[in-house]
Parts: sequence; C-alpha cells; structure tokens
Amino acid sequence: MHFLNGVTLLLVYQLAGEIIVRLLGVPIPGPVLGMVMLFVTMMVRGRAPESVEQASTALLSHLSLLFVPAGVGMMTHFGRIADEWLPITLALLLSTVITMVATALIMQQTSRWFARPARGQSDE
Repeated sequence: MHFLNGVTLLLVYQLAGEIIVRLLGVPIPGPVLGMVMLFVTMMVRGRAPESVEQASTALLSHLSLLFVPAGVGMMTHFGRIADEWLPITLALLLSTVITMVATALIMQQTSRWFARPARGQSDE
C-alpha cells in the first residue's frame, strides 16, 4: 500500500505542476515544476515520506523500461535521423560541451564563494 501512496503523491505533484504551468503560462514543463514543489516540500519537512522513498526506489529499479518509448521513436524516425545525422550530432556535441563548461565555471565560482573565510576570522 505504501508504493501506491507514493506513486499517487508523485502524480499529484506532477498534476499540480501541470495545472500551475497552464494557468500561469510559465515556460517550463509541468512535471519539472511538480518535482521542484516536491523537493521544496521534502526540504521543509526534512525528509522524504516512506511511501515516496519506496515508490521512487521501485521506479528507479525499472528505469530501463522507461527508455523503450524513446527507442521505438528512434526506430520510427530512423530515416529522418539518417538524413539529418550531421546537425543532430553537432547539436549533441556542442550542447554537451557547453553544459560541461558552464557546470565547471559555476562549480568553480560557487567553490570560491564557500571557501572564503568568514569576516573577522584570522588565517592562523
């Protein structure tokens, strides 16, 4: 029963995210907003509910099944992918490099912020 409660809670947050996105016209996916709301809720509570932990563990253990639709989509559009392989490859490579560089720069900057000694402390 815990699994069903956890999945229901996950779906309720996803639905809430979808509703908010559609009502406010926010330019982010509803499930992403729902997961952010779930994250904030868990941060406020200080922990994840047992039912959510159980449901997320079960879903993650079967994660490979969630890639089946993507694989079917690739097989369905194989002709188009074969025709446009160069722009697709360039987009994937460039977006990966840009993401890695941006992540490294952000990590470097935040590390500097957190590594600064507090004011009034001496370097003894």
